[in-house]
Amino acid sequence: MTLELKSLARTYNGQTIPVEHIPIFTMADLQDNILNAVAHGQRVSAFFGVLQTNESIRLYAIIADDEQNQLSVGCTDVSGKSFLSLTPRCPQVHLFEREIAEQFGLIAEGHPWFKPLRFHHSSTPLDAWNRPKEKPILPGVTDFFRVEGDEVHEVSVGPVHAGIIEPGHFRFQCHGETVFHLEIALGYQHRGVEQAMVGGPNKRTLHYAETISGDATIAHATCYCQMVESLASRPATAYAQTIRGIALELERLANHVGDLGALAGDVGYLPTASYCGRIRGDFLNMTAVLCGSRFGRSFMLPGGVHYAMDPTRVADLLQRLDLAEKDSKAAIHLLWSAQSVISRFEDTGILKPEDAMNLGLVGPVARASGLNRDVRLNHPSGIYRFAHIPMATYDTGDVFARAYVRWLEIKQSIAFVREKLSSLPKGNAKVAVGPLAPDSFCITLNEGWRGEVCHVALTDAEGKFRRYKIIDPSFHNWIGLSHVLRNQEISDFPICNKSFSLSYCGHDL
Repeated sequence: MTLELKSLARTYNGQTIPVEHIPIFTMADLQDNILNAVAHGQRVSAFFGVLQTNESIRLYAIIADDEQNQLSVGCTDVSGKSFLSLTPRCPQVHLFEREIAEQFGLIAEGHPWFKPLRFHHSSTPLDAWNRPKEKPILPGVTDFFRVEGDEVHEVSVGPVHAGIIEPGHFRFQCHGETVFHLEIALGYQHRGVEQAMVGGPNKRTLHYAETISGDATIAHATCYCQMVESLASRPATAYAQTIRGIALELERLANHVGDLGALAGDVGYLPTASYCGRIRGDFLNMTAVLCGSRFGRSFMLPGGVHYAMDPTRVADLLQRLDLAEKDSKAAIHLLWSAQSVISRFEDTGILKPEDAMNLGLVGPVARASGLNRDVRLNHPSGIYRFAHIPMATYDTGDVFARAYVRWLEIKQSIAFVREKLSSLPKGNAKVAVGPLAPDSFCITLNEGWRGEVCHVALTDAEGKFRRYKIIDPSFHNWIGLSHVLRNQEISDFPICNKSFSLSYCGHDL
C-alpha cells in the first residue's frame, strides 16, 4: 500500500525542479508527512539543513517511495535554536538530526542520544553543545554509553587498528564474551567535502566527488555527473551511459569478490581468502583497461566519459571477464562447500527485516534481510532504465545471507557487463555541458556496491551550488552493525563487521 503524499513535491531520480516548487511546512506538519510515509513502507533518503539569507535554517526532507519509483520533497524553516526531535518516533532520522545539530547548531529536543557526529565546528554562530569556537574539537572525545554492573566490562578498539584500514572507534559493553551494546564513534576522516562543493561546479568538484569514498569512486562520480547534466538539461549519450554502467558493475564486482575473500580470511579459510584477493585485482585491472585507473579516477565527466572503447579493448575486457568469472566461481564455491565456514556464518549477526526497515538500512545489508531495496530497480537512471538486473535478496539476515547476496550480485553483474560490452550503442563518448539552471533542486541516486548513494544539489541565482548534500550508504548502515552485535559473542565482531563492509570516510565526508 502506498500513501498519497499530495502536499509534498513529487520528483524522480535525476529530475530538476525549481526550488520554489518545494512546499514549506510547519515543523509539525513536515514531521507528520515523514511519519506517514515511513508507516506506509517509504523511507527517509535524506534530511539536511540549508542556511538562509536571514540566518534561519531551512530543513529539507527527501522521502523515497521504492514501490512507485518516486521521491517526495518538503521543507520547513527553523528560526530559533531548537526543534522537537523526530528520532523517538522515527529512528531513521537519528543520525540526520545529529548532523544538523553539528552543522547548524540546532538542538534536537528529546533526541535519545544527542552527541556530536563528526566533531567539527558548526558553520553558523550557533552551537548545539555550547562549545567555545576557539576550542579544538577532537573525534572520540565525548561521553560513551555505559552498562553498569559488577561483572560488566568495557572493551575499547581503535581508532588505530592493526591492519591498514581507516580509523574508527568501537566500544563494547560486555558480560563475559557476550556483547550487551556496541557504540561506534567515527569522524576521524572528516574533510569537509560538502562545504568544499559549495560554489561549484568547478575544476575541483568532480575530484572531490571521486574521493568521497575511494572504493566507490564510480558510484559517487556518476551521481555528481548526472546531477550536473540534469541541472544543465544536457544528458549524456546512450553510449556514455552504457560505459558508466559497465564501470559501476566492475566496481561492484571488485569489492564483492574482495569482501568474500576477506570474510573467508576472518574465519581462517585461506583458499578462498587467497584466491579472491587476487581475483579482486583482476576486476580492478578491468577498470584500468577502461580508463587507466584501477579505481576509476578521472574517467567520468559531466556530459559523458573521457575515453571511448575501441574493439580491441572490448575484446580484451571480454576475455578478462571470462577468466575472472571462471576463477570467481571456483574460489567462492570452495567457500560454500566448507561446512565449517557455513556453520560459522549461519545464525551470526542476525538483522531482522523489521529492524532493517525501522533503521532505514540500504544495499546488500538490507536485501540480505529480505528488503527489496535496489536503486537500479526502484529508482533507475542511466543505462539501468533500459537494462533489467534481477534483485538479489535473502531472508535470514545473518552473515551467511550478507555473503550470499554478494555472490548472487557477482553473477548478475558479470552477466550485465558481458551483455553491455557485446552490444555497445553507437554515439559520442561526451557532449558539452552548459551552465546550470538557477534556483533549482535536484536529487541523484545510484546503487553503489554498498547501497544507495545519494547526492542533492541546490543552486543559487547564478546557477552555482548553494548547498551540496551527500549521503553515502554507510551513513545509513553503521547503526545496523551496532544492532547485530547485541547478544553476540565479541569474537563475532570481525565477521559481522566485514559482512557489512562499511566506509569510514564515506560516513565522515
